[in-house]
Amino acid sequence: MTALWLVTGGCGFIGSHLCDALLADGQRVRVLDDLSTGRRDNLASGASLLTGDVGDPELLEEAMEGVAGCFHLAAIASVERGVREWRETHRVNLSSFIAVLDAARAAGGVPVVYASSAAVYGSNANLPLAESVATQPLSAYGADKLGCELHARVASVVHGVPTLGLRFFNVYGARQDPASPYSGVISIFADRLLRREPISIFGDGLQSRDFIHVSSVVAALRAAMGAASIAAPVFNVCSGHATTVLDLAATLSDACGVKPEIRHLPPRAGEVRHSLGDPRASQKELRLPSPLPLPTGLRDVVEWMRAGRPLLVSG
Repeated sequence: MTALWLVTGGCGFIGSHLCDALLADGQRVRVLDDLSTGRRDNLASGASLLTGDVGDPELLEEAMEGVAGCFHLAAIASVERGVREWRETHRVNLSSFIAVLDAARAAGGVPVVYASSAAVYGSNANLPLAESVATQPLSAYGADKLGCELHARVASVVHGVPTLGLRFFNVYGARQDPASPYSGVISIFADRLLRREPISIFGDGLQSRDFIHVSSVVAALRAAMGAASIAAPVFNVCSGHATTVLDLAATLSDACGVKPEIRHLPPRAGEVRHSLGDPRASQKELRLPSPLPLPTGLRDVVEWMRAGRPLLVSG
């Protein structure tokens, strides 16, 4: 059945892929984005766009009108910017989310599926990280994402708004801008390799991450909308496989057909050494398919970059 869906941050990396998938399935899409980090040319063909602040109550009232559900992806995802602009990132990442929940309540209990983050776990030795382990965020971004989960529970239990949160691990894929200082390591490495430039690795390169392709994230978001409830569940979105930065550089170099020149920089203070998620709960409850293998996903990124699109925004 065709329905209208609201996607906040729909001109961004993950949001634009979600919009593409919804429209390809015959759904209708309304995007709310202030275009501060999202790009207008990422707007999916056929989607309508409301341009403005996701925390604006009047704009949210308009955005929620007639929608079957809201996918909330708008955020300032930079940990570093959270250090410099603590209050403003808090306003966007948590206060504006409360405004979204309140607008969903006022619209009659519109279901809300929202992006949380593995940053809620902080530096936690209980690997792989299941949803039941202690949350101990080390950044303002992680603290705000944990706050989102708590307020989503309030929205569900107190106000009857069905919600579901997804703790994204290291998401990668096409449209992740390597010219931005906040991009994921994969888009930055691929850009450097294709330019035949050295890649920089902080520390020894043995720190590891759980990389998940954006297509798997989109599948999780869509499945989550059908599972949103007043129980306010929260699930990991991850591959369940750890990859060191050195191994990532080697695999990506193979995809690019380039021998890497690696420069080691001093370790970054406070960086989480290892991050690995446990995907079993989300795979069971949301019936998610197996994630795209990393080499396959990396080839997708390289093919997109070779088309030249990200190079349009360097500088």
